[in-house]
Order: sequence, then structure tokens, then C-alpha cells
Amino acid sequence: MTMASTSEDTRILILATLSGGYAGANAVGQMHASYAPNTYILPVMSPAMFSEDFYLRAFERGIDAILVMYSGTDSPYKGDAEHTAQMINRVYPLMTERGINTRRLRLVAICTVCTAAFQKEIRQMNDTLAEIGPVRAELAAPHEQSA
Repeated sequence: MTMASTSEDTRILILATLSGGYAGANAVGQMHASYAPNTYILPVMSPAMFSEDFYLRAFERGIDAILVMYSGTDSPYKGDAEHTAQMINRVYPLMTERGINTRRLRLVAICTVCTAAFQKEIRQMNDTLAEIGPVRAELAAPHEQSA
């Protein structure tokens, strides 16, 4: 699968915190730089507001990858970074139980001026998707359910 077909055939959801990831995305736009068109940016106050089930439903509805772009421990919300990391860690085994490759979900630190890092994360996720393919193939394949 080529990078062009990956961008056309897959979708990446970016949960971008207002204090970091979204500001980084905005900085990329202000530079008039580009990134893959298969990305959908959702600005959020905190990724911790989404339950584990949100991530699973997103994959089941055809989102091929999720990047949680977080400002890191400099979040204005006390304990938010730790809570977000713990939640993401709880999602990985649930993904495995459903046969969803855990490389489809990644928590990354993106600051307000991290334009190169923002673009790099999207490129890396598209490279991963080129390797593992769309999520629909994994969801269609039979897999063992844990008891």
C-alpha cells in the first residue's frame, strides 16, 4: 500500500489539547505547511474526558488511528496528564481483546510551537497504517475473546 493510498483509505483522529496539540496544529497552519489530508483534528480541553469506550467505538466506526496530542505535564489541569496516560494504558488491553493493533493509538507530547513534531507524528502514523492497513481488516478478522 502506498502512502497516497493510505491517506485516501485511512482516517486519523487527533485529539488535540487546547493547551498543546491544537496550538501546535494552529502553528502548522500559520506556517502554511501541510500534513496528510486524512487527519481530523478535534480540539479538546482534556483527553481525560473521554472514556475507554470512546476509543473502541471510534475504531469500530472506521477511525484507523488515534493520536492523543497532549501538552504533557504542563497541563493547566492538576493530575490531568497522569489520568490521561492511565486511561490510554487501560485501552490497550481492550484493543488487543478485540483484535485491534495497539499501534493505532498513541499518546504524544506536542507543545504550542512543535510544528515539526506535529507533522512528524502524522507521517509516522501514516507509515504505521501503510504497514498494518485499515482497521476494518482487523475488525473483520476472527480473533479470540478473553474471558
